[in-house]
Amino acid sequence: MADKKNPTKKAVELSKEELAVKRNEITEYYNDHIPHLKAQYEYENLLRDIEKCRAERMQAQMFMSKMGDTPPAPPAPPVTSPGPNLKKATGPLGNAPGAPAVKQEVKRTLKKTIKSE
Repeated sequence: MADKKNPTKKAVELSKEELAVKRNEITEYYNDHIPHLKAQYEYENLLRDIEKCRAERMQAQMFMSKMGDTPPAPPAPPVTSPGPNLKKATGPLGNAPGAPAVKQEVKRTLKKTIKSE
């Protein structure tokens, strides 16, 4: 029961020779596993590189498909004011003959203008 309460007491009881033997066993264990760990490290790096290449290729394919799907939008036509010939082709209110009448808006200004008679 005394050993369960103080687990370090057993470690203190080991002699220097026993500690050296344990240390050698641990070192030998790690040295035995280093080649396996190096192989695993190389394997993980290869997997990472493959996944990176796949992601880059997928991103490039998506970019190319996006570029091919949507043609560039045509530029908006310039807004022009009606010329003097427009009145000849339209009715009295500015709409085409036979079309329903559309009320034209009066252009409002902030300046006071005097109408000459």
